[in-house]
Amino acid sequence: MDRIDKKYWFHISLLDKLLEAAEPFYDILEINGNRLMQYQSAYFDTADNFMYLKHHNRKLNRFKVRHRTYVTTNNNFFEIKLKTNKKRTIKNRIESNLSDEKIGESESAFLEEKTPFHSNELGKTLNNRFYRITLIHKNKLDRCTIDIQPEFWNKNGKIDFKNLVIFELKRGKSLKASPMVSILRTLKIRQRGLSKYCTGRAFLDPNLKQNAFKPRLRFIRRYIIN
Repeated sequence: MDRIDKKYWFHISLLDKLLEAAEPFYDILEINGNRLMQYQSAYFDTADNFMYLKHHNRKLNRFKVRHRTYVTTNNNFFEIKLKTNKKRTIKNRIESNLSDEKIGESESAFLEEKTPFHSNELGKTLNNRFYRITLIHKNKLDRCTIDIQPEFWNKNGKIDFKNLVIFELKRGKSLKASPMVSILRTLKIRQRGLSKYCTGRAFLDPNLKQNAFKPRLRFIRRYIIN
């Protein structure tokens, strides 16, 4: 819930090689016999897309607000992520049984406690769905999430990326000592930081400002979609 992290985006054809290389160092999270977990999220933003634009403009102390359903385990949370000016990611959440179409009373109180936003300022701007594999270092030094086959939709349409893997390395302190860094380097997988929220919005809302994201979006179009 309080960590430093790095993201990597790559074609699914590299996933088997990565898992084979990781096996001596990592275990796979299994819950009720499942190792591939389905997630679904609904993201909220202001009418002027404040949170999206703050990420685009590379500002820190920025927020993401979402309702997330852990489909495999049937858990629901209202979650707030903060990227601090020290480049740490801090996530706070509460259980939420409400529809992802709206922010309820308890979620609203939580929102106002943890962010500068009020619920009447926010509306749903994006949905996404993906499947996740979680790797945990055998000595609990770090963990990795591997998100595959993400799809996004909102009022403008729907798009899916069957061949995209979004890999995130998460650690309490320095990531340099992680064996995963060496594995990724050996496989020539480069770090490419970009949020799922911003990616979905940029593809589905072409009128949004997205100059800073163009190298990542070109990578997805060229090496994933095509």
